[in-house]
Amino acid sequence: MKRHAPATDRNREPLLAVLQEVLPPEGTLLEVASGTGQHAAFFARAFPGLTWQPTDGDPAALESIDAWCTEEGLTNVLPARVLDASSDTWPVAHADALLCVNMIHIAPWEACQGLMRGAARVLRPGGRLVLYGPYFVEGKQTAPGNLAFDESLRSRDPAWGVRELGAVTAEAERHGLQRERVVEMPSNNLTVVFRR
Repeated sequence: MKRHAPATDRNREPLLAVLQEVLPPEGTLLEVASGTGQHAAFFARAFPGLTWQPTDGDPAALESIDAWCTEEGLTNVLPARVLDASSDTWPVAHADALLCVNMIHIAPWEACQGLMRGAARVLRPGGRLVLYGPYFVEGKQTAPGNLAFDESLRSRDPAWGVRELGAVTAEAERHGLQRERVVEMPSNNLTVVFRR
């Protein structure tokens, strides 16, 4: 039942370091696009005061997410739920923080738009939305790996692709989310933090 993504093992420690600086010590964290569940299991252990709500748009992913968290014996992780980021109907009404790792480039642009609408709807004032993944940044040379990755994504689905950080930021600002910081990460990725 457990799925495994090797990239998760590589990025979880650097991402945890940023999360420890920006997440609240307690409350509810909504994770959008939890994927295999590896991040939920790893991060929830590091934040025992947070109630972790993992979700994914693929109903088949829920078993893997729950299996990872059950194996870790975590008591602060709720059962995984289906959440389509592009939908205006989410299974969570309120959250103190929102985390979305490696989704917006492996989804149509509508998923990013829906994520920003949803974050504005469910985040409490001052709550943070944390994004992680590859981005193109205006005025900065793009790493060859990101160019190749973008080409690979678009060959699989023309609606996918590495997003422009400026476009993602503009979409967030349309919904009252202000970009607070951008942190360079390993493998040419960024962690981007927005605040409602």
